[in-house]
Amino acid sequence: MRIGYFADGPWSHKAIELISETESLEIVFIVPRFDTQDPVLKEWADKLCVPYIPVRDVNTQEFLSVMDEFEPELLVSMSFNQILRKSIIDYAPLGFINCHAGALPFYRGRNPLNWALINGESSFGITVHYVDEGIDTGDIAEQRLYPITRKDNYGTILNKAISECANVLYSAIVKISKGEVERVIQNEIHPVGTYFGIRTVGDEVIDFNWSSERIFNFVRAINSPGPRARFFFKNEEYAIEACEIIPEAPNYIATIGEVVGRNAQGVVVKVGDSTILLTLIGRIENGLMKELDIPTFRIGSRLNS
Repeated sequence: MRIGYFADGPWSHKAIELISETESLEIVFIVPRFDTQDPVLKEWADKLCVPYIPVRDVNTQEFLSVMDEFEPELLVSMSFNQILRKSIIDYAPLGFINCHAGALPFYRGRNPLNWALINGESSFGITVHYVDEGIDTGDIAEQRLYPITRKDNYGTILNKAISECANVLYSAIVKISKGEVERVIQNEIHPVGTYFGIRTVGDEVIDFNWSSERIFNFVRAINSPGPRARFFFKNEEYAIEACEIIPEAPNYIATIGEVVGRNAQGVVVKVGDSTILLTLIGRIENGLMKELDIPTFRIGSRLNS
C-alpha cells in the first residue's frame, strides 16, 4: 500500500520507522509542517529515497497535482497542523487518517492530554480516525485506552502517548491495508462528545478558590514540559512544578491563598475546600523561570491568582 505521510515531531518518528520496516507498506512522499520542517523527517525522506515536500497549503490544486505523480492509496497525518479541505480529504482511494491523543468522541480539539489530567480522568485515549470536514469527528479506525495513575503528570503521559500513538497508528494502517478495519461512527459512542480549544497565555494562572483536588490535577496537567501553573506573591510571579494532596485535610472556611503551615516538604496553602501542599516552585523573572526549589513562604503569607 502506497502512503503519503503528513507529519511532524517525535510523534511521527517511531511511526515512520514501523511503517518502513513493513514490506507491504511504502511511504511515497513526506510532507512536514511548513513552519518547522522537521529535520528528522528530512533524514527519513533521504533514507527512503522519497520526496520531502514542504508546502504552505496542501489543499491547493497545485499540490493535488503533485500527488498525482505518486498515486498514494492512503494519506496519513501524525501531528500535522494544516486544516484539511474536502479536495484532499477525498483524494486517496483508502482515505485520509489521523492519529489523535484523545478518546474520541471525547477530547476533540487541542491539548487533549492536558485536559484529560485537568478533568481528573483515570485514563487517556489514542484514536486513529478518518479525517472529515469536522474537527476530530470522522469515523474511528482504531482506539486504545491507557491508565492514568495519581503519580502521573503531563510529562509521563506525554512520553507514553508519543510512543503509543505510533503503535496505534501503525496497527490501523496495517488493518486498512488488509481490508480488516472496522469503522466506528463516533455518534454511536456518544451523540455529543466534548471539544477543547487550544490553551493560551494566561490559562496557566491558578485559582486558589478551586478545590484541592482540582488544583492538584491542574498543576500536574501543565507541569514540565508545559508552562506550569502560576501564582503571584508580592507582585512577583511563581510557577508550580509539583504539589500534593494532604490526607485527611479537613474542609473549612478561612482566607483563601494564605500559607497556613510549612514543613520540610513545602508550604501548606488554604484553598477552596481544604488545604494543599506546594512542594516545588520556581520564581519567574523576565519571563524565565529561576531554579526550582522547595517553597519557604512564612505562615500568614498570602498567595494570589
